Amino acid sequence: MAAAHAAAHSASHSASPTAHEGQQHPVRVYLVVWGWLFVLSLFSYLVDYFHLQGVLRWGLILLFMGLKAALIVAVFMHMVWERLALALAILLPPVAVLVFAALMAIESEHTLWMRQTFLGVGD
Repeated sequence: MAAAHAAAHSASHSASPTAHEGQQHPVRVYLVVWGWLFVLSLFSYLVDYFHLQGVLRWGLILLFMGLKAALIVAVFMHMVWERLALALAILLPPVAVLVFAALMAIESEHTLWMRQTFLGVGD
């Protein structure tokens, strides 16, 4: 009984690809991603070309930068084909840092407002 189980276990592992063999993805996937990266870079360039200013400018630049980074991480770093647990372990800490940095920026604006209002500092 144990020998049959061991034989079935080894047969199931020999039929599946090992981790050392790796995966091959169609070249079309990479070409499409390169195309999207080119288009997003063009949009980033157009933000400067049309002389957009203020929050709109920085919002668009950050949006295009984030989209390009997401494409690179997903496809070229093969994150889209990883297990969910591994992807979350790699991606959640930077997202948490960004959220906490945004909260600190909001807090700093509030602190500055309080100091200007009640202490007359920084006028």
